Amino acid sequence: MTNAENEVADLCVELIRVDTSNYGDGSGPGERAAAEVVMARLAEVGIEAHYSESADRRGNVVTRIEGTDPSLPALLVHGHLDVVPADAADWSVHPFAGEVRDGYIWGRGAVDMKDMDAMMLAVLRQMVTEGRRPRRDIVFAWLADEEAGGEHGAKYLARRHPELFEGVTEAISEVGGYSLEVDPGLRLYLIETAQKGLAWMRLVAEGTAGHGSMLNADNAVTEVAKAVARIGAHEWPLTYTPTVRTFLTEVADAFGLPFDPEDPRPLLDRLGPLVRFVGATLRHTANPTQLNAGYKSNVIPGRAEAVIDGRFLPGLEEDFFKTIDSLLGERVRREFVHHDIALETTFDGALVEAMIAALKAEDPTARAVPYCMSGGTDNKTFFADLGIRGFGFVPLRLPADMDFAAMFHGVDERVPVESLQFGVRVLNRLLLNY
Repeated sequence: MTNAENEVADLCVELIRVDTSNYGDGSGPGERAAAEVVMARLAEVGIEAHYSESADRRGNVVTRIEGTDPSLPALLVHGHLDVVPADAADWSVHPFAGEVRDGYIWGRGAVDMKDMDAMMLAVLRQMVTEGRRPRRDIVFAWLADEEAGGEHGAKYLARRHPELFEGVTEAISEVGGYSLEVDPGLRLYLIETAQKGLAWMRLVAEGTAGHGSMLNADNAVTEVAKAVARIGAHEWPLTYTPTVRTFLTEVADAFGLPFDPEDPRPLLDRLGPLVRFVGATLRHTANPTQLNAGYKSNVIPGRAEAVIDGRFLPGLEEDFFKTIDSLLGERVRREFVHHDIALETTFDGALVEAMIAALKAEDPTARAVPYCMSGGTDNKTFFADLGIRGFGFVPLRLPADMDFAAMFHGVDERVPVESLQFGVRVLNRLLLNY
């Protein structure tokens, strides 16, 4: 077993034990302490890194390893250090204990995404201590604030320190590279090549304020409620982007089933819990999430608001908003709480070939397939603005019965130690050979 395989679990545990909960309002502990762990582990093997804070305690770490061929474009490998909050009362173990039990590392961030943070550290430390260099420059980045939009991490670095990413044309990060076992002789590894766009929208209606006992035909609450009901009940049609169509075709072939575009449910059923990752990528979605109006039971307010979480398919943003606007009604306007692009790249090129080769070298049963993610990552949010083509690739060979999708932001988040060791081997092959 290599040095990286030996130490990756300990590195993951060490990072999990640093609480980096991101509440989205600046009230959390920040990422500085975790960034200091990364810096210390890099310094142990003589690696210098750029450390910067976009705000108090919002730490980011970036380092570049020079390749042997300066003519090749650089590769970015990045992970985020922040995690979503966790309520210890809901967990079987304390979410920041980093406990190892039954072959799993338990804790907030075990899969999202301190597992990859640790794998990056372990592979980089081994690369340097063995005196091995990759073919191309590789930029490693451990970032702040991904869980709240990247304002203090990827956005800050891309806008204030773009020189750190000079020459980078491609990137790998979350969420992809994990396995789905079809049978003992075949595992599909889902590599993320597309992400839905994001539209958090505030719906606003203004009416006539008045006494709750009187007739009022200009009630803002009523208008917002009608718009929310229309949007929430709207049935978005099945729409297959190139990535999703390729993914379903591959799944159909793997399971020996036909792909019926009119009814993909038989295929989706074979995905088990992973359907939560891909089920929402077959159509736009728009889910009402918040309502806000009034201040007293007998006062009709002059303003009412609601929030809609909208996610639109790559290449179809205009179609999405055209439908949303038709459902608003004349009395309701929409404003953006947050708006982000959709993204889709093709499943080809030297990096894709290298990822496939690294997977198959460690798992001969591997078949890599592209998929679309219903959420978003730092790959899309800001690095795309620098012209960097991003993929989701955190290689993990998972137990067939593991509900991996439930681990993301879920209770009792955990990752198998063997999966981390597998990931280290794959990542080491990829970074040295690509």
